[in-house]
Amino acid sequence: MPETTAAPPTPPIPLVALLAREDLGLRQIAGPVEAGAAVHMVHTSEMEDPYPYLLGGELLLSAGVLLKDPDRYVSRIVQAGAAALGFGLAPVHDTVPAALIEACDRHGLPLLEVPPQTTFTAVARAVWRLMAEARHRELRRVTQAQQGLAAAAARPDPVPAVLHQLASRLEGQAVLLGPDATELSTAGRAPVPEAGAALARLARVVNPPSGNPPGGAEGPAPASASDSIPGAHLAAYALGGSQGFTLGLATPAREAGDHTVAGVAVVLLSLLTAPHQGADGTGRSAALVRLLLGAGADEAARLLGAERWTVVHARGGRGTRLDASALGAALGSALVDPADDGTVRILLPADHEVTPQPGWIMGVSAPVSPQELPAADTQAARAVHRAAATRTDLVRHRGTSLSALLSPQEAAAHARLRLAPLADSPALLDTLRNWLSLHGSWDRTAAAMEVHRNTVRQRIARCATLLEEDLDDPDVRMELWFALRSL
Repeated sequence: MPETTAAPPTPPIPLVALLAREDLGLRQIAGPVEAGAAVHMVHTSEMEDPYPYLLGGELLLSAGVLLKDPDRYVSRIVQAGAAALGFGLAPVHDTVPAALIEACDRHGLPLLEVPPQTTFTAVARAVWRLMAEARHRELRRVTQAQQGLAAAAARPDPVPAVLHQLASRLEGQAVLLGPDATELSTAGRAPVPEAGAALARLARVVNPPSGNPPGGAEGPAPASASDSIPGAHLAAYALGGSQGFTLGLATPAREAGDHTVAGVAVVLLSLLTAPHQGADGTGRSAALVRLLLGAGADEAARLLGAERWTVVHARGGRGTRLDASALGAALGSALVDPADDGTVRILLPADHEVTPQPGWIMGVSAPVSPQELPAADTQAARAVHRAAATRTDLVRHRGTSLSALLSPQEAAAHARLRLAPLADSPALLDTLRNWLSLHGSWDRTAAAMEVHRNTVRQRIARCATLLEEDLDDPDVRMELWFALRSL
């Protein structure tokens, strides 16, 4: 068969949903009528052969201006992968040509009659509206699945609970497979009896036996793989770490958003099954989930032991929780907290590399122990402010060399004494910190703090008065900066 281009990545709508729109008056007069036909987009063309301009999955609209050979015309449309043909009545044809109806029946292409009072623009608008509704349903479904998976991970038996939640959301079977592709835990019901053996084979693709790459190919194994057998769609995902675990999924069909939901489960299961030094796996999982659900650092620290962490603050995306979760997945963490002000906070093991992500600006803290997480949160917040002001994708917190000369207690005591005149005004302290970090720039400080430029000037002038210092003196600035960093 000729190779066709894949359909565009838009949420498809069933053709029957479009036919159900009474305001359009569309009527299917040829081709298969099963509910499986789906429309990915609308394309209007009066070309004699529109094949070169079709991507696949379209509802092609035409008034038949250059229709000369209906059989060849329909065969080319089918070859391009179009979903259906909409034929407009008037001004060229009063009725749909009989030869076109026969060709559509012969080639299995749904043919819709578009009445004269319905414009092609109205059909296209209806398709986009139905797609927008489908996208909204998909986002809502994914968000609800994420919340369900996070709650499942907080249970005393987190791995079976996550598998059960995943199987329920995807209406299929979720399986945790060991390094030798044996079933360790399973939830849900397989669509067909053969699914188990097929998943085991797929697991060996993403987690091949040591020294035996799949198919004898060189290079690393893929992180995920998919396949299908009669009655089931299969997917396998390698879980992070060196344990060789695989998540296998067997579902009756592949639905929009399934991959995103599975991705959240992969991150959670990777954390839940990862080895941990200094705390058992159950304790580590419980600590991660408690942090995800807003518990204090002290409570989690008792379970995390000596492990070190990095805090990331990010701004950007489109402001949705789905974007925040996608960012967390890209960085390798399910510990994501989307705040009301648009900032996303993410907690990462310190050995995870943080790299710039398209559409985001990020601030990264220094690696810290669990007891120091509040300080790391402050570091990340300052770093993302600096990133916003300097229009930089990623800013990392950097310690000062002077901090090594004094103990933290001595440095904090000096800072309290030096900044005592400003102690009752957090706004002045915050403004001075931002202003010094941005080398005295009024505009960038105003942008970082989201205040007016004159407000920054007035606050810095007030700081100079209360401290009785010349803030243009570099020695004074250095001393104040050290004190602010130690506070």
